[in-house]
Amino acid sequence: MKNDDARNMKLIGHDTLTGYGGIGEGMSIQLAKDGRRIMWLAHEGPPKNFTGVDVTDPRKPRVIIQTDLPHKRMRSNSLEVVGDIMAVAYQTRETPESNAIGFNVENAGIELFDISTPEEPKTISFFDCVGPGSMGVHQLWFVDGEYIHCAAGAPDFIPRVASDCQFYRCIDVRNPSKPEEVGRWWLPGTREGDDAPPLPRHPQFDKGFRAHNTNVYPERPDRVYMGYLDGGTIILDISDKANPKMVGHWNPHPPFPGFTHTVLPLLDRDLLIVSDESVMDGAEDWPKLTWVVDARDESNLVPISTLPMPPVEEFRRRGGRYGSHNMHENRPGPAYRSDNIVFATFFNGGVRAYDLSDPFRPEEIAHYVSAAPEGSRAGAIQINDVYVDENRLVYAVDRFAGGLYVFEMEVEI
Repeated sequence: MKNDDARNMKLIGHDTLTGYGGIGEGMSIQLAKDGRRIMWLAHEGPPKNFTGVDVTDPRKPRVIIQTDLPHKRMRSNSLEVVGDIMAVAYQTRETPESNAIGFNVENAGIELFDISTPEEPKTISFFDCVGPGSMGVHQLWFVDGEYIHCAAGAPDFIPRVASDCQFYRCIDVRNPSKPEEVGRWWLPGTREGDDAPPLPRHPQFDKGFRAHNTNVYPERPDRVYMGYLDGGTIILDISDKANPKMVGHWNPHPPFPGFTHTVLPLLDRDLLIVSDESVMDGAEDWPKLTWVVDARDESNLVPISTLPMPPVEEFRRRGGRYGSHNMHENRPGPAYRSDNIVFATFFNGGVRAYDLSDPFRPEEIAHYVSAAPEGSRAGAIQINDVYVDENRLVYAVDRFAGGLYVFEMEVEI
């Protein structure tokens, strides 16, 4: 695709981030004490760790700080900001050139930074997750300044199957200089020594039983809404953080291809929006959908619809991945929050907005599919993540080269 394709969404700003435009799944806005708005971005892989972008004027985003990873056998991928503290997740890999699992590699864990002076991030502490069965932390959720909820490995956790190496951990950071685990949960049967038997593997798309997004909202602090890859959607009761309990589980894999990524609760409506990430080029793992699930009864989660998408035949040959991935997750802070409008990303399908007033018939109300970024090895846009601020500006990032895009909605939301 040589030109951008847009409906009800206008591009107003763009930055390729000094030529390091490959961004992962970490996007968070800091309201700095001097009045600036800083968008913090976690990179998809080495050599860069994170980038701070001044978006005070969203039409002219400007890089103010860009940092390097300690070494090339790791990625940062996920970050969150609360006030002047930023938490960054580090996951390790087998080799610098591969995303294959790397166990027992240094720097796997979580680093906390003081970003009170955005141009000079200072390390506060490091929570170590290095171990013989750990590749560190893929994702973290940090919105209240007190607890980090994360998908992580641990030094004392040995998975039965290597790809089952990350599970839910709750980290107390009320004293940010001394983070401490206060609770953990894993899907029974995935750890060496479990009483439960090994889990049956997906016959065609076995990507593992491990935690991905681990969302906990202030309005419902006793629940974790978690994607567990091939394990599907899981709701945990964490009213006792030391002893989490599963209270909801929905898993359509198989027959569907697996890899549940994000579970977004629309809390006032007892709905869950659930994305299954596409992880293969050319939509070889199609269908990868974003589901609408009735959650009135946590013990009986029922799918009722999916978000409409352009036909796979139209997009699978454009380059890179096509299918569901991330969503704007209604986090607290300087962010847009809605129980009706959902923003989601689809790699070469761009970023799209949906109206769920009728959850049985979601309707797309806007989209933006950018042309292929210069230098992208996918040969197409690969929109990886999306963040919508309280002013209804839409920020999206490309996986390989495009960097940060800023959009303005041309329809009321």
